[in-house]
Amino acid sequence: MTVVSLEQAVAAPFATRQLADLGARVIKVERPGAGDFARGYDETVRGMSSHFVWLNRSKESLALDLKSEHGRNVLEHLVARADVFVQNLAPGAAERLGFGAFQLRQRHPRLVHCSISGYGEGGPYTDKKAYDLLVQCESGLVSITGTEETPAKVGIAVADIAAGMYAYTGVLTALLRRERSGEGATVEVSMLEALAEWMGFPMYFTLYGGTQPDRSGASHAAIAPYGPFEASDGVVFLGIQNEREWAAFCQRVLERPAMVSDERFATNSRRVASAAALREVIEGIFRAVPSEEVLRRLEAAGIANARLRDVVGLIDHPQLAARDRWREVDSPVGTLRTLLPPARLDADEPVMGPIPTPGQHTAAILRELGLDDGDGERS
Repeated sequence: MTVVSLEQAVAAPFATRQLADLGARVIKVERPGAGDFARGYDETVRGMSSHFVWLNRSKESLALDLKSEHGRNVLEHLVARADVFVQNLAPGAAERLGFGAFQLRQRHPRLVHCSISGYGEGGPYTDKKAYDLLVQCESGLVSITGTEETPAKVGIAVADIAAGMYAYTGVLTALLRRERSGEGATVEVSMLEALAEWMGFPMYFTLYGGTQPDRSGASHAAIAPYGPFEASDGVVFLGIQNEREWAAFCQRVLERPAMVSDERFATNSRRVASAAALREVIEGIFRAVPSEEVLRRLEAAGIANARLRDVVGLIDHPQLAARDRWREVDSPVGTLRTLLPPARLDADEPVMGPIPTPGQHTAAILRELGLDDGDGERS
């Protein structure tokens, strides 16, 4: 499969990198010169942007000035050979260039055309700028994230990632349908609608409960006990999912079997209503016990638990090492460590190709298309 992508920032590059991981040929169309502006977000990876390194392995970089007739001509030749076209330009930009979904699918009926936008086509927000933080705000996510005193955004670009995931799966679904019907498809994904889907729990909780979930930090607005609890030498995280686990927690972790029949804590709803009292009881016991002992008891009782790791802790995570999840990729600044994609087919090693420099493959792609570097087709 060949994927041509007019992409920038996070959402579209995240979708197409996953296609590249599966073995698709991904041709990334960039501006001449600096290329994708995400290349300049930071310089922490030996001078390269951490976002760009994450999102752009295994791609070919084609530098085109799409404001020029030559650039549009090259892109048209390229799309004619492609299976998938992805774009996340500003609203209306692809159409003005002649590469909107209706325009391209009229010329190439088998093409899968995927557009990613902030808010979708039509409606008062069509042309509104959509950065990740702003979509987190518009989706209501920030209103339920953070502490009781202070709302907070999620620490990663979750709106971009959600949109990229739905673009990726939408393209795969369209390709599957094309194999059966021969027909291409138009796939449209907005960041707002992707994140709105992920807001399903708080949305139904509010729609039918009358009030939205409280901001609860690392705890849970509708489950108790759930979240962080202080032990004698640190914090442990745990989650109780049902009454069987609650009984095991009381008997084997707290070593207070009588708590099972305490009316304040008899059901999850009552535990949520009495969350402050419940926390006082649990931490009153935990503060006399080292965190490793608390974790041992939780594990022995079959209660879900975790340590609070920082990012270095993730990098050094023993489970990732034990499952051989780390690989290396080449880049303009040397070999870099990277994680395997989460979903793998059992017989296939994911493609882990190099990270390109801006326009690195322009000359080779033009030769492949039978075009020169500025005057249209060769004679």
